[in-house]
Amino acid sequence: MSMQPPKTSERASLLRTVQAVLWSFIGVRKNTDYQQDIEKLNPFYTIGVAIAAVLLFVLGLIALVNWVVVQPTGL
Repeated sequence: MSMQPPKTSERASLLRTVQAVLWSFIGVRKNTDYQQDIEKLNPFYTIGVAIAAVLLFVLGLIALVNWVVVQPTGL
């Protein structure tokens, strides 16, 4: 068995990488061979998308907490 890197045409697109990262956030993946999925993802896209997703998640949580704290209680 030779371990050759996937051809350029077989590389996952940025959209496919975003989908893979978002699905991994909730712990779900397709019923395909895990190693084949990993080999198709561009590591630079994956790292960039993961950092952006974490940043958006944290900023969303901060915004939610600020919105809840600022809401008048009506008492």
